[in-house]
Amino acid sequence: MELDLSGNDIKISDDINSWEEVNLLYNAALKQIQTKIEILNEEFQEVHRYNPIEHVKARVKVPESIVKKLKRNGYESTIENMVRYVNDIAGIRIICSFTSDIYRIAEMISNQEDIRVLTVKDYIMNPKQSGYRSYHMIVSLPVYLSDRIVNVKVEIQIRTVAMDFWASLEHKIQYKFEGKAPAHINSELHECAVMVANLDARMLSLNEEIISVSTEK
Repeated sequence: MELDLSGNDIKISDDINSWEEVNLLYNAALKQIQTKIEILNEEFQEVHRYNPIEHVKARVKVPESIVKKLKRNGYESTIENMVRYVNDIAGIRIICSFTSDIYRIAEMISNQEDIRVLTVKDYIMNPKQSGYRSYHMIVSLPVYLSDRIVNVKVEIQIRTVAMDFWASLEHKIQYKFEGKAPAHINSELHECAVMVANLDARMLSLNEEIISVSTEK
C-alpha cells in the first residue's frame, strides 16, 4: 500500500549543480535526521525506561548507483534528475526490537514540525511478493546553508532486527544472482520471510505478557 501525502511535487532547488553540493546537502540532511532520532530515543528512555531503537544505519548513495537507477527509469544522468527523481540518495535505516516500535517511531518522526512526510509504503501490512517486510517513508526537511534553505529528501526504512536479517540475506542472494535467483531459492526465502513474521509476532506477544506481569507486581 502506498500513501501519497505530498500533493504537488516538492521544489528542491534550481541551484544544485555539482555532485559535491549534492553530497554536502544529503549528508547534512542525514546528520539532522540522526540527531532527531537520538533525541527521541533518549527522551523515550527517560520517560518510559525503554529504548525502542536498537541501532541506526545511514548512507548516501554513490554516484554510480544513482546513475544506474536513473537509467533504469529512463532518465538522463544529470544533477537535476538526481535530485528530482531519486528519492533515496540519502537513506537511513532504523532497527528496532518489535513491530509495535516501528509504528511508534514513524509517528514520532512524522510529528516533527520541520519534517514533511511525502510518501509512506507499509510493507509490513502489505509485504512484497518476495516476502520483504519493512516500513518506508520519504520525508523532506530543510537544510540551512549560509545563503539559502534547501529542502532535501531522505528515505527512512524502519524494521525489526529479524526483518533486517532477512532483508540483508535476500539482498546478498539477489546480488549474487543479479536479480535472477532460481525459483527454489526464492521459494525458500519467502518461507523464511513468513517464519520471520511469525517470530516477530510471538516475540511481541511475549514482551507484552512480560510487561503485563511486571505491571501487576
